[in-house]
Amino acid sequence: MHTKKHVISGVKPDSIAMELELEPGDELISINGKEIEDVFDYQFLTEDEYLLVVVRKNNGEEWELEIEKDYDEDLGIEFENGLMDDYKSCSNKCMFCFIDQMPPGMRETLYFKDDDSRLSFLQGNYVTLTNMKDKDIERIIYYNLGPINVSVHTTNPKLRCTMLHNRFAGEALKKIKRLSDAGIEMNGQVVLCKGVNDGEELERTIRDLTEYIPNMQSLSIVPVGLTKYREGLYPLEAFEKEDAGKVLEQIHRWQDYCMEHFGTHFVHGGDEWYLLAEQPLPSAENYDGYIQLENGVGMITLLRDEFREALAAEKGDANLKRTVTLVTGKLAGPILEELTGEMKEKFPNVKIRVRVIRNDFFGERITVAGLLTGQDIIAQLKDEDLGDEILLPCNVLRMGEDVFLDDITLTELKRTLQVQADIVKSSGQDLLNAVLGRRQNE
Repeated sequence: MHTKKHVISGVKPDSIAMELELEPGDELISINGKEIEDVFDYQFLTEDEYLLVVVRKNNGEEWELEIEKDYDEDLGIEFENGLMDDYKSCSNKCMFCFIDQMPPGMRETLYFKDDDSRLSFLQGNYVTLTNMKDKDIERIIYYNLGPINVSVHTTNPKLRCTMLHNRFAGEALKKIKRLSDAGIEMNGQVVLCKGVNDGEELERTIRDLTEYIPNMQSLSIVPVGLTKYREGLYPLEAFEKEDAGKVLEQIHRWQDYCMEHFGTHFVHGGDEWYLLAEQPLPSAENYDGYIQLENGVGMITLLRDEFREALAAEKGDANLKRTVTLVTGKLAGPILEELTGEMKEKFPNVKIRVRVIRNDFFGERITVAGLLTGQDIIAQLKDEDLGDEILLPCNVLRMGEDVFLDDITLTELKRTLQVQADIVKSSGQDLLNAVLGRRQNE
């Protein structure tokens, strides 16, 4: 019996689907006699060179289509839901959950907690494994999917149940072993909470997870993010400079051990630890190819190296006159000051002011630029001389849209501040181009 509806929302130009006269509103029924549960089935089944595809047209007719194509060639079908299934919401109530620390009244999508393993493969999200049934694990192994990003937090089963507020959270750790035994690649994450899973508990977690190297490719240790909206939540404390130094000492000791025994640094500290401890950031070699870049691990080092490489390739221009304000959060402020200062020799008449925005919306302990709001930027810049334009990092906006976290639009911000604004993409070359006023390619 056909249960799930996979309605086509779009057909790519010059694709196999267009050639077969498939249209939005048509429904995909089966491929090679098999019903499609979700995007994994679809991607796996459409890899073959010969396909028998059944489609129900808008008028109710069923078409049976025989398709010969190259291996891995895309059919060109798009679906309304990228997963081709409902998103799985989180069944945990983690003591450190950032969503529980958000104020009321924000857009509804910001309060949705996902814990869907499919988003781990498709978008790099981290999952706790507590939502996954045996069938889900078997599908990952059968399709040989990877890497899967796992929010481990601790390998102490009892403590994990407490941290995730889920009585099955300790049992879920066994799934890591099962995936590793099957050769599935993973990356791990620990959100470190002071006095909870640090110290000896962190020692145990790192030690336990080294047993899964090389299938467990990397482990990031990131500090818990604490907003000012924690009423009624577990009383977590913020890490201070001395704490950060101890965490880094632990991480560096394990990196030395892992390099000696496995040829990889394996465990990595988030950039925030180095800022907090006032220690220099590691060199690029320490990040093993920046496996956990999206998790805030090595982002500053990569930006620094890319920017310096781009600047070294410039001849310089003493005639270029320009004044810009570079907007950022506390975390990236020091490195941006350093890098823009290095431009003075080649571009003496380009004046750059790095303006660190204090996060009043979530609280001063939130230091990343990606969590800045339009209202904080406006409030702290509104009476200042901002020069020719302000430059904003791309991660302050909702993906694909010109809207900040608090629903203020980029247009509103420009109108209120009476200044031109440009969005800086993520690379060092993009940053240099933006500072020099070169329009960036879309």
